[in-house]
Parts: sequence; structure tokens; C-alpha cells
Amino acid sequence: MTRPAGSGDLMAEARARALPYLPFALVGALGAVLAYLWKWPCRVGGAWNDGTRQFTHFCYTDIYPLYFDRRLSEGQLPYFADVPFDKHVEYPVVLGWFMQLMSWLVSPIADLTTRAERFYDLTVITLGICLVIGVVLMAALAGRERRWDAALYALAPGVILAGYVNWDLAAGVLSLGALYAWSRQRQWLAGVLLGLAIATKFYPLMFIGALFLLTLRTARWRPFLETMGAAAVAWLAVNLPVMIFAYEGWSRFYVFSSERGADWGSLWFFFQQKGWPFLGDPARLSFLGIASLALLCLGIAVLALMAPTRPRLAQLCFLALASFMLTNKVWSPQFVVWLVPFAVLARPNRRAYALWQAAEIWYFFAIWLYLVGLQPGNEALGITADTYFTAVWARALTIVLMMALVVRDILRPEHDLVRQDGVDDPSGGVFAGAPDRFRGFRLLPATA
Repeated sequence: MTRPAGSGDLMAEARARALPYLPFALVGALGAVLAYLWKWPCRVGGAWNDGTRQFTHFCYTDIYPLYFDRRLSEGQLPYFADVPFDKHVEYPVVLGWFMQLMSWLVSPIADLTTRAERFYDLTVITLGICLVIGVVLMAALAGRERRWDAALYALAPGVILAGYVNWDLAAGVLSLGALYAWSRQRQWLAGVLLGLAIATKFYPLMFIGALFLLTLRTARWRPFLETMGAAAVAWLAVNLPVMIFAYEGWSRFYVFSSERGADWGSLWFFFQQKGWPFLGDPARLSFLGIASLALLCLGIAVLALMAPTRPRLAQLCFLALASFMLTNKVWSPQFVVWLVPFAVLARPNRRAYALWQAAEIWYFFAIWLYLVGLQPGNEALGITADTYFTAVWARALTIVLMMALVVRDILRPEHDLVRQDGVDDPSGGVFAGAPDRFRGFRLLPATA
């Protein structure tokens, strides 16, 4: 068979483009393997069936128990199953179908325990692939001079410890894919990936605000509207069928999120446990969460529009996502996976990043020891609430520190390590190098 003319050149060009990213794929694979090995004591020792050992071995995961608790082990379809409301999958639809696909693949296995273990294995292998792809995407987003910053994502202690606690790496790769498509001015693809990311986990919704603010500054409306249109179509395409034919199951995520009280990891949980007036009032929780997030977003908007130099997209994405996490009603250990790539892209400062990761390590161990201490008879194995809350605040304050450094970089671009390399915005797409169109006062004099 004759090869089409020019196909060899195209293949050679594709290999030449891909080859520089091979080391990042290998580093990502190393991170994925290390994350799997961290869970190994539970995977082979039966600790997932022991309410204490899975915590004292620090290898808990949601993936194994939810296979049983959400009736996937019985062949029930997510959202469509005839089960009590609280037994429906409490995640957006892409994640629910991801779980179902893994369940179908292991269904021929007769032994229930073996089937559940294979469900976990296939799930984390797929999530590991998501991590590898995410690391490669991040290397591309970081720009030629800072590609190796992607290793800070692949080998982040928080990612290795908590990457397989839940399915968050799936939303992470879709979010990074959307940002990469935007950086290459592929607006329709960016929108589709963003819509799918929001239909996997809700947090990528925060990135729409970052895109909108930079659109206001640059007046690049058509790319923004194309992206939002594609995102809406993609989100509706995967949600509408479930909304129409299984509304109760579909609504479980939204009802659960709205009715959920202050939970482990959140600052609201600390305020409630300590009985603080006003801030610790459970009746005001939803209002306080929404109001505090709105105030932070308003501050980000003022900063984005009035800063002397247009902020980078990754900086605003980081600030928006960090604000969402700080004000959320729950802050699970795996949420670190959300923030790591955007923290690195926004502020590749090793010292601040290392301090935050140290706080994440402390929190990871503290939460499981705290849960052990809540079990009757195991108080000596755990830690007190006060010790646990030092980890809660350490994590929050180190993120606030990184946010402050990003704000400084926006106000004083000469401190921005990315722009010191002579580039404007590696992930900015149509925003990179765009002139300001927004007319308003400036927080500081405009820089050249």
C-alpha cells in the first residue's frame, strides 16, 4: 500500500513536537505509580473493610466503599437505579458514567471482593492516565522556559497522598485540557472540555469568571462567547438525558450540595465546633458561604480590571479557585488536586509552594488521625480536635499566603517569575499581548 505523499513528513513533525514532552509523561507516570503504592497497604491488606486500619494506615479511598454503597456492585445504574435518594451517586453525570464504565468492565468477575478490588484498580489506572496527560498539558501551558514546573504537579506530595481518594483527577485533566485549547485559540474545543469538566466536578465553573474578566479588559468577546456557547452545549448534552429520564438521581448532587452542613476541613467546621457567634451559626452557613465567596470574587474582579497590567489567565484561575475552596462548606483532602496545577502556573515560587505542600501533608495525616480519635475506644490512637484544627488553619493560611503573592505579582508585574522570562501570558490565548480596552481608574500607574 502506498503511503500518501507528505504523510511521512507529517508523522516526523508530530514526533518532533511530542518528543520534548516525553520526560513529563514519564514524571507524571512516576507520580501516578507513587500514588498507587501509597494505597497499597489497604489494597492488599483488607484494611478498606476495617474502619480503623484504613485510617491508621493512611490509605483510605472513596472508590472502594462507594462501589458497594452506591449499588454498583449489584448492577444498579447511577441516577436511574431504584434506590433510596441518599444512595444515588452524589456526583455530576460525567463522573457517574465514569464509575459505571469501570463497573461494567469488572462485571464478569464472580467473586464480589475481587470484583471491587478490580474496580478500584481500573479506576486508579485511568486516573493515573489523567494525571500523566494533565502533567503534559501543564508543561505545554507553562511555556518553553518553565516546562519543568510541571514536575511540581506530578510529584506534589498532596497529589501523591490524596490523588486516589476520589475521582478528582478526571476533572483536573479536562480543566487543563480546556485551558490548553484556549491557549492555542481553539475556542470551541476549550468550551467543550470546560463544559465536560463542570459536568465532572463543579469547581471548574470558577474559571468562567477569570475568562470573563480578561474579556472585559481586552474586549475579545467573540472567542469568549464561542467558548461559553460550546461549554453550555457540552454540559447540556451530557446532563439533559439524565435530567429528563432520571431527574431524582440527577438532582442528588445539587440537593446534597445545598443541604450539606459544615464538614471536615472547612473553616466553617472550625467555627461551628468552637461555637463562634455568627460565623459558627449553622442556620447562617449557606448565606455565609455564598456571601464570603461573593466578596472574594468581587475583590478579584476589581483587581483584574484595575491592575496596571492585565493579569495572566492562570493567576485569575488560581485566585478564583482558591477563594472557592476557602469559603466552601467542605474541604476534603483530595481537593488539593484541584489547586496544585493552577498554583504552580500562577505562582511558580518554590518556597511558598513547599510551605503549602507541607501544610497539605500535615492535614492529610491529621484528618485520618482525627477520625480515628472519634471512634469509641480508639481515642489513644487519634489526635484531639485542637491538634486537628492546627492542620485546618495551616492549610488555609498557606493558601492565603500564595494568594497574596499572586496579588503582588499582578500589581507589580516585575515580581512575576513568568513575565521575567520575557513572555506575556503562555496560557492566555487571545489575551496574550492584547491591548487593554477597559477604561477605568488604575490601582497603580500603568507599567510599560
